[in-house]
Amino acid sequence: MAREPGASEHDVLHAEFIASAVDAASLPAPTLAEIAFAGRSNVGKSSMLNALMQRRGLVRTSSTPGCTRGINLFEARTRNGLRLHLVDLPGYGFAKRSKQERVSWGALIERYLLERPTLRAAVIIVDARRGLEEDDAQLLEFCAQPRPGNAPLSTIVAATKMDLLPKAKRKPALDAIRAAAAKEVAREGSAIRSVVGFSAETSEGREPLWRALERVVAGTVAPSEQDRP
Repeated sequence: MAREPGASEHDVLHAEFIASAVDAASLPAPTLAEIAFAGRSNVGKSSMLNALMQRRGLVRTSSTPGCTRGINLFEARTRNGLRLHLVDLPGYGFAKRSKQERVSWGALIERYLLERPTLRAAVIIVDARRGLEEDDAQLLEFCAQPRPGNAPLSTIVAATKMDLLPKAKRKPALDAIRAAAAKEVAREGSAIRSVVGFSAETSEGREPLWRALERVVAGTVAPSEQDRP
């Protein structure tokens, strides 16, 4: 059956909130392939997820950084039949929370990234205007390490807020992020699968990011493959 004019195979036909967990024991049973999204608390992670799933307000957004307090799972099904869970991890670096809460978040995120058997990739979200920051670099290095008993994680870097950069500065910004990210994961003998520029305002990068996720879920991405803008 032919697609409607202007339709994409990655249009999301169904999206819903599945569960929220504040500790590993509260996570639902692993069923579908999962993609984790992580980034600093002010980077626009919730807006990116809403744009990916083509829904307004499905993922809670806030003017106060750090509103995600646990691991939130969403299910999405695209026009071409891809079904997966998009996982919103608590933001880091900028949230005004207690030290104890930040420590518990760190342990929860690390355990999830290392032990979740259905986790296929981590999308590390950075601000295109700021580049790769220290917290981002540390998370990239963590995701590149071996996962005992589980398949290695694919790592995708998504540079948000591309619409806020002048067009002439977009490619240099992505090139700089790509080089910095590759340097971090190379220490663990790994590689960045994709570096994608993204804008929740204009939907720039939505299709390339969905294609990268689809290849990761299908297991067809090569270790050195990169999505170019």
